[in-house]
Amino acid sequence: MEENSIGKGEDIVSDLANLDFSKIALSDVISYITQFGKNVIVAIIVYFVGRFVIKYAIKALRTVTQKRNVEASLTSFLNSLISISLNLLLAIIIIGILGIDTSSFLAVFASAGIAVGMALSGTLQNFAGGVLILMLKPYKVGDFIEAQGFAGTVREIQIFNTVLTTPDNQTIIIPNGPLATGSLKNSTKASTRRIDIDVEVAYGTDPDEVRKVLTDIISADNRIITEGAYAPIIPMTTMSTSSIIFQMRMWAAAKDYWNVKFETTEKVYKELTESGIEIPFPQMDVHIKND
Repeated sequence: MEENSIGKGEDIVSDLANLDFSKIALSDVISYITQFGKNVIVAIIVYFVGRFVIKYAIKALRTVTQKRNVEASLTSFLNSLISISLNLLLAIIIIGILGIDTSSFLAVFASAGIAVGMALSGTLQNFAGGVLILMLKPYKVGDFIEAQGFAGTVREIQIFNTVLTTPDNQTIIIPNGPLATGSLKNSTKASTRRIDIDVEVAYGTDPDEVRKVLTDIISADNRIITEGAYAPIIPMTTMSTSSIIFQMRMWAAAKDYWNVKFETTEKVYKELTESGIEIPFPQMDVHIKND
């Protein structure tokens, strides 16, 4: 029994002594180099194909944004963002093809993204609002808007803010986040606007005479639209405590709104005065009774 065990042990030692470790190591190296070479070739092919796809995607995006008249600033930003994102994805794919574990890279990028997102939450909200504004176009440069307690003409739409100029030439900067999600009034979005002017006259005045004076004022101004659905009307709207009130309802181009309103108001006062129609003012009659 003991002799058999000793004989087997001697055989194993003899086999180990006869092994050629140099050949085994060399074959492993050759196998590794061959496999790595294949991976490098595949990675190179993927790189050139990926670069072609990224170039085509950027070109397609640029074509779409041009057809939809997207603002140049937004187009440039989107092109850069998508280019960086796709190139980063391509790099991760190539690293994986080469046999390098990409899970650690993805974990680092995810952690960095969460940290940056938390730190810049308000800024990212304004950025998202700017993108929505530039794409949906609730207003454009040159429009007169009222929002967030401010009113003015839009001078510039940036990625994070919108710059307004007030009628008295003050500059107002409003973050795009609240503008994209809040209520907003655009006074110049439409091509035409209705102008309402209240005209008060004394009791006892002939309504037809008042309408004739007001109609003549409207007819003399070629900026006021007088035909079709936009034809002006002059209804009597209110009988107040000391006057009857007519309202001039007329339409004009949005760009002429304020000039027509101010000039027509002045003309109404002059024409009514020259026609002898009394324009009342608040008054109180006091009756004294003697006992």
